Amino acid sequence: MKVLVTGNAGFIGFHVAKRLIERGDEVVGFDIVNSYYDPALKEARLALLTEAGGRQGGSYAFVRADLADLAAVERCFVEHEFDRVIHLAAQAGVRYSLEDPHSYVQSNLVGFTNILEACRHSKVGHLTYASTSSVYGANTKMPFSEHDGVDHPLQFYAATKRANELMAHSYSNLFELPTTGLRFFTVYGPWGRPDMALFKFTRLMLEDKPIPVFNHGNHTRDFTYIDDIAEGVIRASDAPAAPDPGWNAESPDPSGSSAPFRIFNIGNSEPVKLMDYIAALEEALGRKAELELLPMQPGDVPNTSSDTSELETHVGYRPQTPVKEGVRRFVEWYRAHYTAREATPG
Repeated sequence: MKVLVTGNAGFIGFHVAKRLIERGDEVVGFDIVNSYYDPALKEARLALLTEAGGRQGGSYAFVRADLADLAAVERCFVEHEFDRVIHLAAQAGVRYSLEDPHSYVQSNLVGFTNILEACRHSKVGHLTYASTSSVYGANTKMPFSEHDGVDHPLQFYAATKRANELMAHSYSNLFELPTTGLRFFTVYGPWGRPDMALFKFTRLMLEDKPIPVFNHGNHTRDFTYIDDIAEGVIRASDAPAAPDPGWNAESPDPSGSSAPFRIFNIGNSEPVKLMDYIAALEEALGRKAELELLPMQPGDVPNTSSDTSELETHVGYRPQTPVKEGVRRFVEWYRAHYTAREATPG
């Protein structure tokens, strides 16, 4: 199949695009490669995708442009006839949305509108897009289920991702565009984002500096390994959303619709205490962490836990990589990648 992967210079987009290329698909990546975090890391990911596309199997092409640029998006869809679109581009980061909400409007709202319109007019067979566990917001019922309401986001980032789900439903209803939204739970692993906890903790510990531990370490998180996320994304993309014949308009279930629309959680379904996560990192690095215990940050939630029964029922998949194993793999990658970078002249 020919697949557009937006945000393919990003953490999840890179892994998804690489898997698609390796299985033989024609992949077109679309990314502006902004400077929200280290562009060198993004360029290294892109170089690996170019290398993968040059081997026997699938193919790879790259469009360096902004999704908020409607003309650039339209050109991309005119030049290529996509069977599937996997939309992973977004302005990420919970806390950054407190500082620069306008960047979230451009990327997460304007950019997503452009993708919806392009998919509609090109009659794309299925749009799969990234949402987030953050949409559960003030909800404290555990585990989080797609059947629960999500109308109380605690930060602007989550509000824009919830808006994406609602926008997708309107296009599924009006234009019969099959859409599947995926709520990711605390993704970690090799080639991750430097602003996320595991990356930051590893760097600071190797520099013999204290690590900031918010909420005094009392968080629990449904940490989900990147390979499990990528596999779930591709399997969901391969199973286009269809109308739910049992959907009841008098008692509407938020997870489905009479339109071709679905929402799935993708999480490990085994919440881990933050202190246990740090202990796994200490074991992988072979050194103890110095902790700087801090209060909870604005917009943060104390706990997350995913119910993935819908994903398993409809897609036949559930993540299962243990945290200790995932953290070990990340540390192996981190040491290899940054040792290689330091050994490269210039």
